Amino acid sequence: MRAATDLRSALPRLALLALLAGAAPARAAPEVAIGPGDLGGEVTGPEGPEAGVWVIAETADLPTRFAKVVVTDEAGRFVIPDLPAAGYRVWVRGYGLVDSDRAEARPGQVLHLAARPAPSAAAAAEYYPGVYWYSMLRLPPADAFPGSDDNPAHIPAGIRSQADWIDTIKNSCQSCHALGSKTVRSPSPALGSFRTSTELWARRLQSGQAMANMALTLTRLGPDAALPLFADWTDRIAAGELPFDAPRRPSGIERNLVISLWDWGLPPMYLHDAVSTDKRDPRVNANGPIYGSPEESSDLVPVLDPVRHVARLIRHPVRDPATPSSRDLPAGPSVFWGDAPIWDGHASIHNPMMDGRGRVWFTARIRPAANPAPCRTSHPSASVAPLSESARQLSVYDPKAESWTLIDTCFTTHHLVFGYDRDETLWLSAGQPASGVVGWLNTRAFAASGDEAGSQGWTPIVANLTGSGQRAPYVGPDQPAEPGKDKWVRAAFYGVAPSPQGDVIWGQAMGPGFSRMDQPSLLIRLVPGADPSRTATAELFQPPEGSFGARGVDVDSQGVAWTVLASGHLARFDRRRCTGRLDGPEAATGRHCPEGWTLYRFPGPQFRGADPAGSAEHAYYVWVDVHDTLGLGRDVPVAMANGGEALLALVGERFVTLRVPYPMGFFSKNVDGRIDDPAAGWKGRGLWTTSGTRANFHGEGGKGALAKVVKLQMRPDPLAR
Repeated sequence: MRAATDLRSALPRLALLALLAGAAPARAAPEVAIGPGDLGGEVTGPEGPEAGVWVIAETADLPTRFAKVVVTDEAGRFVIPDLPAAGYRVWVRGYGLVDSDRAEARPGQVLHLAARPAPSAAAAAEYYPGVYWYSMLRLPPADAFPGSDDNPAHIPAGIRSQADWIDTIKNSCQSCHALGSKTVRSPSPALGSFRTSTELWARRLQSGQAMANMALTLTRLGPDAALPLFADWTDRIAAGELPFDAPRRPSGIERNLVISLWDWGLPPMYLHDAVSTDKRDPRVNANGPIYGSPEESSDLVPVLDPVRHVARLIRHPVRDPATPSSRDLPAGPSVFWGDAPIWDGHASIHNPMMDGRGRVWFTARIRPAANPAPCRTSHPSASVAPLSESARQLSVYDPKAESWTLIDTCFTTHHLVFGYDRDETLWLSAGQPASGVVGWLNTRAFAASGDEAGSQGWTPIVANLTGSGQRAPYVGPDQPAEPGKDKWVRAAFYGVAPSPQGDVIWGQAMGPGFSRMDQPSLLIRLVPGADPSRTATAELFQPPEGSFGARGVDVDSQGVAWTVLASGHLARFDRRRCTGRLDGPEAATGRHCPEGWTLYRFPGPQFRGADPAGSAEHAYYVWVDVHDTLGLGRDVPVAMANGGEALLALVGERFVTLRVPYPMGFFSKNVDGRIDDPAAGWKGRGLWTTSGTRANFHGEGGKGALAKVVKLQMRPDPLAR
C-alpha cells in the first residue's frame, strides 16, 4: 500500500503516472465471488492493486438517493453486497488519490476500476478529514493566559487557560459545524471585499440565524484575539500551506466496514440526531423506520423506511400558538441563502429516544418558556427547587396510531434516556446549568393516568460532601461549602445515562467552553433514592489533570461511565477504583478520585503549541455498544469524531477508525445500534446515525446537499457477502 505520508516525495513520478492512468490495463477476472445483487471487482493503480481505498456505488433510481461504500482488501479487491436493483455510478476514493472516473454498473457485474493518483500534495489533501485542516489553526500561547480585562493579548477574564480556549473552540464552534470543511477553511469571495481577512471573518460570523451564538462565542474568546488567528489560518491555506500531518488508509478490521447512506429531509434542514430502536433492547423496531430530530431548523420530522428506500416528513405540533420560532432569531445575509431565514422551527426538536413499544419520544418545545404557577409553588418538587422557566419540554409519537402526545415539563429538557426500572422512568438532562436540576417522567404512571404534572419531578444536584450516602442539610449553589453540610451544585446534566447495573444515573456537566460558567466539566453520579426530589445525592468527578472538556456520557454493562473530552481523549471512569475518601472539601471540586480515570488519546494531529498528550480531534458524544450491535464486541465505546469524519470504536486498547468518506464532511452527534435479525449474522445488525452538522451545505454537495441517514456494519472480511 502506498502511504499518504510518502506523497510529497513522489510527486514528479505520480504526476506522470496520473497521465497514464486513464484506464486500468486488461487483466484476468479477479478472484471475487458475487451474487446477482452484488457488485465486485478490483481497484488498480499504475503500481498495481490499491489496498485500503473506498469504492462508492450511488444511485438516484430509488425513491430517495442511496449509496453504499466498502473498502478494498490487501489485493485491491472489493464486494459491495446486497444492492437494490438500480443503475449505479461507481468510483474510487482514497488517501493519496483523487476521485476516479465514474463507471456505470448494475448489480451482478464484476468491475475493473482504475484508481487515479493525486497529481500533487494539495490535490491529495482535499480528501483529508477536516481535523487535519483545522489543526493548522494557531492558538494563543500558554503564557498568554489567564485572560483579564488588562490582558495585552485581549483575552477576556473568563478564559483562564489555553485549555479553556480549546474547549470553547471545540464545544461552541466545532460541535455545530465542521471547522475543517472546504467551505469554512476557504471563505467564499461572495462575502465581499475587505481590507483584511480579519474583517472578512468578522463579516462571515454574522451570517445566518446562528450569528447570535457565534457572536457570544467570539465575545468569550475575545474578538481581538480570535479573529486574527482565524484570518491567519485561512490566509495560510489560501497561500498554499497544507496540513502538517496526513491520515493513513484503513487497515485490518477497518476494511471490513460496509456503509449505507440514504438522503432525507430538505436542503435547508439540519438534523441533530436519529433513532432506530430502544437503547435497552436493540431488537425493537426491527427493519422499521428511522426518525430524525431537526432541532431549530424545522418542525418537520424526517422519517426513513430503509427497506423500501422511502423518505418522508411528519409535522411536529406545538400546544401553544405563541410558541416562538427560530425564524425570529437575528440573522445576517448568507452567501448560500441570501437574506432568507432558512430555519423555522417552533418545536426545537432536539433529541429522540424510542421505547419498548416503538414509540418515539422527543425533547421538544411545545409552549413559551414561562412556567405555570405550580412549577414555582405547589408541585411537590417546587418546594425543593421552584422553577420559573422551561425552554423545552417533551413529546411522544405513536407510529401505529400516527398520533402525537405533548407533555409539559417544569424543567428544561435536552437529552433523554430510559431507565432500567419497572416504571420505565425517562431521565432528562437540561443542557445549560442555569436551573441546576435533573428532571424525570414516570412513563408508566403517565400511561396509566395521563397526568403530566403528577408523573414528573426534578431534583437539585446536591453533592454529598458529608459522605453519608443520604442527603444532609445543604448550602445553596452560591454559598461556600460548610462542615457537616452537603452542597447544591450549580451544574446541570448535559449528557444523561442510567446505569444498566441499577438505581444510579450518570450525568455529565459542561465546562466553560459550553456553559460559559467558571466551573470545570464534570461527571456526576446521581443516586435518586426513594423520593428523588428530597433524597437524591450526587458525587462529582472532574477529569484528571491535563484533560478537560467532558461532553456526553454513556454507561457499560459493568456500570463504568464513559465520556469524551475536548482535550482530545475518550475517557473511562470506574468508581470502583477510587481508593480515597469520597467526602469532604475535595468532593465539592471532583478532584478526589484521579485513579478512577483512564484516558485514551484520539488518533490524528494535535494543534501546534498545545499539550502533545492530547489531540485536535473532537467528539460530540459517546455511546457504548452494550449489546454488540456492531460486531466488535460487547461494551465497546464509540466516539462521534466529527473532526475525523468518523466513528472511533475502542476495541481493547486500540481505536478502530470507521471513517465515512462520502460525502466529505460527515459529522455525527450520536448513534444507536439495532438488531434486525439475530440469525442473520453481520447482515442482521448495525449502527445507525445521521449527518449532524448545522450546515450540510458546507460539505460535499454544496447548497443542494441533504442530510444522510448512515448505517454502519462490520462483516467478517472485506469480501464477505
